[in-house]
Amino acid sequence: MVNSAGTGEGSGSCPPSKPPMAPSSSQPSSITANYDSPALHFGQISRRRSPRLLNCSKDGKDSSVDFNKCPKQKKLRTTSPSDSFPSSPNDAPFLIGDPVSDEEARRRWPWRYECKGLKHKGCFAETNKDDDDKLIANVKCHYLQAKVETHVFDLGDCACVKGEEDGHNHVGRILEFFKTNDSKDFFRIQWFFRAEDTVIQDEAASHHKKRLFYSTLRNDNALDCIVSKVKVLKIVPGVDFRSIPACDYYYDMKYNIDYSTYCTIKDDFSSDDCCLFSSHNKKEMHSNGSKTNLNGTLTSFKPHKLELSLLDMYSGCGGMSTGLCFGAKLSGVDLSTKWAVDANQHACESFRLNHPETQIRNESAEDFLDLIKEWDKLCKKYMVKEEKTQGNDSTFAGSADDKPSKAKKIVPEDEYEVERLVDICYSDLDGTSKRGLKFKVRWAGYGPSDDTWEPIKELSNCQEKIREFVQKGIKTNKLPRPGDVDIICGGPPCQGISGFNRHRNFESPLEDEKNYQIVVFMDIINFLRPKYILMENVVDILRFANGRLARYAISCLVRDYYQVRLGIMAAGCYGLPQFRLRVFFWGAHSDEQLPPFPLPTHDVVFKYGGASGFERNVVAYDEGQFRNLEKPVLLKDAISDLPLVSNSEVRDKMMYRSAPETEFQKYIRATKSDMLGIASGSSSEVEKSVLHDHRPLQLNEDDYLRVCRITKRKGANFRELPGIVVDDDNVVSRAPEAELMPSGKHWVPDYAINLHERKSTKPFARLWWDETVSTVICTPNFRCEAVLHPEQDRVLTIRENARLQGFPDFYALCGTVNERYRQVGNAVAVPVGRALGYTLGMAVQKLCGDEPLITLPPEFAHSTTLDLLQASSLATEP
Repeated sequence: MVNSAGTGEGSGSCPPSKPPMAPSSSQPSSITANYDSPALHFGQISRRRSPRLLNCSKDGKDSSVDFNKCPKQKKLRTTSPSDSFPSSPNDAPFLIGDPVSDEEARRRWPWRYECKGLKHKGCFAETNKDDDDKLIANVKCHYLQAKVETHVFDLGDCACVKGEEDGHNHVGRILEFFKTNDSKDFFRIQWFFRAEDTVIQDEAASHHKKRLFYSTLRNDNALDCIVSKVKVLKIVPGVDFRSIPACDYYYDMKYNIDYSTYCTIKDDFSSDDCCLFSSHNKKEMHSNGSKTNLNGTLTSFKPHKLELSLLDMYSGCGGMSTGLCFGAKLSGVDLSTKWAVDANQHACESFRLNHPETQIRNESAEDFLDLIKEWDKLCKKYMVKEEKTQGNDSTFAGSADDKPSKAKKIVPEDEYEVERLVDICYSDLDGTSKRGLKFKVRWAGYGPSDDTWEPIKELSNCQEKIREFVQKGIKTNKLPRPGDVDIICGGPPCQGISGFNRHRNFESPLEDEKNYQIVVFMDIINFLRPKYILMENVVDILRFANGRLARYAISCLVRDYYQVRLGIMAAGCYGLPQFRLRVFFWGAHSDEQLPPFPLPTHDVVFKYGGASGFERNVVAYDEGQFRNLEKPVLLKDAISDLPLVSNSEVRDKMMYRSAPETEFQKYIRATKSDMLGIASGSSSEVEKSVLHDHRPLQLNEDDYLRVCRITKRKGANFRELPGIVVDDDNVVSRAPEAELMPSGKHWVPDYAINLHERKSTKPFARLWWDETVSTVICTPNFRCEAVLHPEQDRVLTIRENARLQGFPDFYALCGTVNERYRQVGNAVAVPVGRALGYTLGMAVQKLCGDEPLITLPPEFAHSTTLDLLQASSLATEP
């Protein structure tokens, strides 16, 4: 069973259900049914809590609860008829007009009257234990109007409802008025969220104060909770607020607590004063974009000729973008990484080795942001104007005087002639503290080794060379401009949240320069305006400082009218022998379909839970929901076929010595052509036979001797070494007369004894074949982690770690051994990226709905695109 140990309830999403019919034409229809009406499926329990349930208490206080602001275990309450606000007979609100006839009421609100026959305490029938939203069952009759002070309210009107003391009131749309058998007056309301009531909380300051978010959350409240009538308008996202008619509030997006989802409102028939988007007709389309046989196999798979461009920020060696491209290809979308940016030179070299077609920038994200801003200005300045010519297009814009002269120029002896410009960057200017634009210059009569970087102001006499460079760059997409990028992906580093940082700024994490990259990443998105965004980070981004950095990122995207969805995914759930919990943020332009998250393919129980307050973001099946999961992938499944290597192995390439033993091994040996579904040539077999980077970090002589004495069995660790004693409390200490190594050192170092209050079993620990690894990190730190090979006296090799991360064997790395380990450990697991790439492709083609989760095709995890295409072809043959 896929669940989340320690996360409590709500680790998945309930299947959406059809909402009840609205009571009248003036009442809004439910947009989607992520929040089912409590009475629609009476007695069924939803596993997702309601964030706001009002209790109008006798002292005038309200117990409004926001799930995102409280622990999941806290008990929520709803309004009781005995808890209404006292008021004088003259001021008390009351229902007006004649009651709705019994026949009409039963037609409009059948659940109210069906509840009467069920057992309940008092006037409440419990319909949703998890939300504590109790449907009032002893309804006597319904009304169409109510009077509060001087205001008459009709069904469908919007109202302010009493909020917390010293807090703001809440806003909602009235769905029902009714009286109970004990003569208590109630109303049912459908809530709007203010920005600060959603997951972004304190990061809502940049949002307009009148902005609300639509929701399908509803509950019953005493009539005297109503404060006043308000006017709420629906508008299209991005409309200039100054052009909106006078109103108290407006809403332009929908908010759903499950997966912290902000999305475009579709098919909202409650208002007709705005442009609406029609839903895509999926007909009988399966969630994987193809029809299926009764046995669940693909019967037709016709890739669409869709091409999308991707910018990979903080790319590392390319794990996330590689996975995205593989997955998108399987969905029928040709996604290619046009640009990649990383500050690490070795990571850029690895990326270039595997993706020679990509424009790779080895620079900081800040420099890249300034560069693309300046590049956009240059493109506007030197852009070619379309001119009608006889035979050929004009090469340059402007008059003939602007074009380069073919006459031989005379260069003074004390000057060098610029032959051409070969590159561009934005960096520190030599000898100053200022930064600016530079060009890499190829000098006439000199070779590439003599190229130099020159500030643009030093090239004021080389306008034609600049023009040539810019116009060529426009044609080759050297750098992205606003509108050029379809998707930006990236995992901005946030060292400021790391537990290894003793000086973390809990109060103002965004003021810590170590967390600044998330600000830069948002600025890049704001400038380039891609259609889609995928951001990845460690789960601590949700835990540290109440998740301020995550809330900031979401707020920035929603403020700029991007749809957003947040999910916590475990790599092991997608066919890897590694838990590795990570957070992913989807973003999508308001006109696009927001991608869902892929449901797990493998039966893995999370070793670590999610973050408090984000339990509903864990991507998993609900309890009781049908699932068809494969068995977990174990360490042996991943690496048992690899050749034996010693602690001193130095070869970067070698041949396989045995055939693959498992489906995982067969899959991980596939060629790049197989992964992309491209028919390969004769070089394919040669490519398959070469194994890259199967070498370990070499241990020093003392550590090697220690490792050799660790027995080859499950659970073996440093406690087998001589010179220590273990007491009854599992505490390690040094023996009085400890045996020494040939070097004169202790067999067990002090750091091993003292780790975790002398109770750790991790130093010099062996992994075992039947295990799932916790998380691959940036270095094989045998001093505090279990990283020793089960049967060989060494740490896991670079390639073995790469396999745990899902990198195909053809994916070679550059740099020192330590650098290659670091690249693998920093990467997004390729199969996770692949699963997300598939859901992205489905969203691009509008082959998925608004649900937050979809099912991946059968045998998705360990089948290449070519495998699935061939299987599809065979299945469709008569």
